[in-house]
This record gives sequence, C-alpha cells and structure tokens, in this order.
Amino acid sequence: MQPLSKPPIKSSQASAKLGNWLDRSAVSAWIFLTPALLLLGIFVLYPILYLGYLSVTGGHLTLGGVRWVGLNNYIRLLLNPEFWQILGNTAYFTLATVIPSVILPLGMATLLDRSFVGKGILRSLYFLPSVVSIVAAGLGWRWLFQPDGAINSFLNWDRPPAWFNDQALAMLVLILLSIWKQLGFNMVVFLAGLQAIPQSRYEAAELDGANGWQKFWHITLPGLRPTTIFVIISTIIFTFRGFEQVYVVTGGGPLNATNILVHYVYEQAFGLFDFGYAAAAAMVLLAIVLGLVYLQLKVWDEK
Repeated sequence: MQPLSKPPIKSSQASAKLGNWLDRSAVSAWIFLTPALLLLGIFVLYPILYLGYLSVTGGHLTLGGVRWVGLNNYIRLLLNPEFWQILGNTAYFTLATVIPSVILPLGMATLLDRSFVGKGILRSLYFLPSVVSIVAAGLGWRWLFQPDGAINSFLNWDRPPAWFNDQALAMLVLILLSIWKQLGFNMVVFLAGLQAIPQSRYEAAELDGANGWQKFWHITLPGLRPTTIFVIISTIIFTFRGFEQVYVVTGGGPLNATNILVHYVYEQAFGLFDFGYAAAAAMVLLAIVLGLVYLQLKVWDEK
C-alpha cells in the first residue's frame, strides 16, 4: 500500500501569490482613490452634514452663537404659506421649462441628424447658448424685456406690457430664458443618442414599408429612451438650482411670483441671516433632488 501523496505545493503558492497581488492591487486602488475621496468628503459630505446640523439650530452664527431647536425650523417651513408658494413656483417653473426643453431639442436633433449643407454651422449656433454665462444671458434678457427694450420695440403694441411688473409675464421671461439656455446642451445629447441607434433598424423598417412617423415612433423614441431619461433628469436639476437667472432678472418679484426654492434659501440665509431656517429649506431641496436621482436610477434599472 502506497502512502498518501501530499497536496501539491504549487497550487498553494499560486494562491498565495494571487492573494498578494490582490492585496497590492487593493492598496494601489486606495492610494489613487484617496485624493478624490478626500475632496468628496471635504466639499460634498461635510457640507451636507453641516447643513443638517444647521437645520436643527437657531440663533446667529457669530452673534451669540447657535442653539439647538430640534425640528422647529421644519415646522416653521410647513406652517409658512410663503414657503408653499415658493414650492408651487418651483414646481411650475420646473414643469414649464422641462417639457419644451425636451421636446424642442429632440425635434432639432432629428432634423440636424440628416445630411445637408451647413449642418455643422447650425449645430454650433444652436449650442452657443450653452456656453454663455447664465449671468451674462440674464442681463441681456433683462435688457431685452425692458419697457423700452428690443422685445417691445419688435412687438410695437399700443400698450407694451411691463414684463417684470406682471406676475405671469415675469415668470414667462424666466421660463423662456431657461429653455433658451438648455436647448443647445440637450440637442447635443440627443444627437449623440441618435447616432448610437443602428441604421440597420431603419433600413429594415423601410423594407417593411414604414413611413417617417412610424420609424420615429417605433425606432427612434425607443432607441432614445436612456438619453431621454438623462435629459429629463438633468434639466429638472438645472431648473431646481436655477439661482442666477432669478437673482439677475427678477430678484424673485413681483410679490414672490418668480421666487423659487434655491433663491428663497439665499434670501433667508444672507438677507435675513436666518441660517437655521434657510438650512431646513435647503435640506428640503436636497431631499427633492435626491428623490429625482433615485427616480432616474429606478427607471434606468427597469430599462
């Protein structure tokens, strides 16, 4: 009877080498990730945590310090009719901006995806608003809609509207500015999505006798589903953080008609120095944005 053979040493040595290699890879990964994680912690995680702390405090940051107030700031928000007006303004501003900012760039991208003379020039012209500073664009927009500005001169009405003194018209100016600012970026994203759709699908549809509308409805739109989700969510986030256009063009007036949540946070914090209340409103804004990101991920996973 022969003795039992010992297990091979080579396999154990190979496992040890593999473990050492994995350990070195993990260490290398953490070394390269550390700077990014530090920046993320300093400029993202810490401000969020500090914002949550401020939202449950009251008082002044420098004069007399702050004191613990618990959920009083959130209760003040819920009981403040002005806050609900601001939320309504934000929802209306977002909805009225997002729908045209998705439909119009989709149509423009569909037209510019074809071959014709001057296509590149048109693409560049349509993308120009995206590279213009929102502050500069807001100042130009404010000049255009002045009582003696270019818009009223073009309309040439007997009674030119006072755009910034009318609640509905002032919000319309902000919506038009936001749509104009977002058109070029969304168009480029849709163009990238269109070019990722295989041409073989359209060729097969043509062989089956499909017309242009049928190809758009059954091939283009389903193929652009991930792109459309991204465009909708990014445009919603753009409108929710739309501080500059409100600050430069209307200042939130008249009568808070154009005041949205991010501008309201600024007013409460740096206008009234009510930092605890402003932090609570900012936490509500953060919760809304996180909810939108979660919705995007859920829709993407169900794709």
